Amino acid sequence: MSPPLRFRVLSTDPACSARVGTLRLPHGEVETPAFMPVGTQGTVKGILPRDLRETGAGLILANTYHLALRPGPEIVREAGGLHRFMGWDGPILTDSGGFQGFSLASLNKVTDDGVAFRSHIDGALIHLTPERSIEIQNSLGADIIMAFDECASYTADRPAIERAVDRTARWAERSAQAHRRDDQALFGIIQGGVHDDLRRRSAAQITALDFPGYAIGGVSVGETPAEMSRAVEVVAPLLPPDRPRYVMGVGGPEDLVGMVASGIDLFDCVIPTRHARNASLFTRAGLVKVRNLRFARDFTPLESDCPCYACRKFTRAYLRHLYTRNEMLAGMLGTIHNLTFFQRLMGKIRQVIRDGRYREFQASFSFRLSGVDEGDGPGKEDSPSSDWRLSH
Repeated sequence: MSPPLRFRVLSTDPACSARVGTLRLPHGEVETPAFMPVGTQGTVKGILPRDLRETGAGLILANTYHLALRPGPEIVREAGGLHRFMGWDGPILTDSGGFQGFSLASLNKVTDDGVAFRSHIDGALIHLTPERSIEIQNSLGADIIMAFDECASYTADRPAIERAVDRTARWAERSAQAHRRDDQALFGIIQGGVHDDLRRRSAAQITALDFPGYAIGGVSVGETPAEMSRAVEVVAPLLPPDRPRYVMGVGGPEDLVGMVASGIDLFDCVIPTRHARNASLFTRAGLVKVRNLRFARDFTPLESDCPCYACRKFTRAYLRHLYTRNEMLAGMLGTIHNLTFFQRLMGKIRQVIRDGRYREFQASFSFRLSGVDEGDGPGKEDSPSSDWRLSH
């Protein structure tokens, strides 16, 4: 049987480590660098799979811990696997549940064996070990699965982070030994917090296990943007160049542009979908907070050149009306637009890498998270905050 993952680097930028590639998986091929929408519960919130595909999304992410609780891996397996269960025929990546050891720290206890959780739903005891995490992921049937890891808190002291690094290495080896399916690619995860030497130690431990892909974990957990970027800059050159590199839980537009320059291929984040549900919509000019009164009589599309359904059919005034009335359609249209924005940004990134102009693009790129929501009257489409333009 052919390997479940084939990765090819097709183009690199001569001035940095940015690269374009293809990631071939059992359920399809993905161009990289790629952004993965997050489908925690087996669905990307606020959007149909059909419309998700139209945004340009290829690979999406689902959450092992949450799917283990509801509906349970046995039901998903009986349904024919996660792809069939959720009606998504493209590639899927499942995380390991290790991040919930950090995000649900008040509900769990970490030992060398694994993590004992009290369910956030009903308080039932759940014990996740590397072996159980892999068993669940094997049942879910995603194209890419993740080794079980310990994500230490940003505020943890150095000895605690050092213990998490070594525990992550032991758990990665146990995860590899437990993996039973040859149609799923298992990625290892590098930890180490903001300590350069611990990041290097973790990279050496995890790459020694020869995984088909590698993730940088333990970022975007409270550290500063500079510290997050530093962790990626330290680790990325230590990872095998012929394997995909994934930064977990990142990010905003400027994070994506910066980390691609370090040679990162895959990203995931809830930012576009969560912002959409809160009436914060992404445009070239920055974040538009569309509930603002200035948009009440603005009968222009959110972005005139955006091909998404929301921009083709509706105006800013209508979007504002939906959001101020708490209509379900508001979040749906906002999600379609935000995910389209992120996929168009990734398409532009791939284009300028192929053209050998990535440093020029990076230097001109900026994204305003505020400042496009002020004033009290209608206006023409806001000017971009830099000279970057999106591809279709």
